[in-house]
Amino acid sequence: MKTRGSLIVLSGFAGVGKGTVLKSLFETREGYAYSVSATTRSPRPGEVDGVHYFFVTKDRFEEMIRGEELLEYANYVGNYYGTPRSYVEEKLEEGFDVILEIEVQGALNIKKKVPDAVLIYMLPPGAKVLYDRLKGRGTETDEVIAKRMKRAMEEAKRVPEYDYIVINEDVDRCAARLHTLIRAQRLRTRSNMPFLEKLQADLKEVTEG
Repeated sequence: MKTRGSLIVLSGFAGVGKGTVLKSLFETREGYAYSVSATTRSPRPGEVDGVHYFFVTKDRFEEMIRGEELLEYANYVGNYYGTPRSYVEEKLEEGFDVILEIEVQGALNIKKKVPDAVLIYMLPPGAKVLYDRLKGRGTETDEVIAKRMKRAMEEAKRVPEYDYIVINEDVDRCAARLHTLIRAQRLRTRSNMPFLEKLQADLKEVTEG
């Protein structure tokens, strides 16, 4: 019997390596779907509707907000971005574990709407490692790095609100640990209710004749 997938919400400090770990996970394991966001911004060269984003008009997006068709949404630099509930539900029913990479506030909002969602926070092995990774990018000024470190200090206070943490000391090991953690969710009682209900019915039939 097919087990319903889990909605996995992954957060982490800027520079912790979320994107790199997820790339490793998707390349080496099967059964995952990355949540595709809806947006009102125009497609960039090479972007495909339904693959990179669902590109919609502002009117349509606001209609989705009113109809509670989104798990979460935000307005960034004049454009809306949000997570369509229908796409996530479809993939979960197909048995995929759906991963949504999002910041803390959005993650906690999703948990309110989807109590079964599993919240995972990715952490660096230490503050110095995080600083070195941000510095090693070579794309940000010292001022921006300082702001990101300060933001990390604030976000660390919210980590206890998550279900699990994973430490990214090595990309492949972290991806393997993440995979094990996600797949373990399939053993939860609430993830196997169809099987349990069928077993209960069969037990009744066998016992009572």
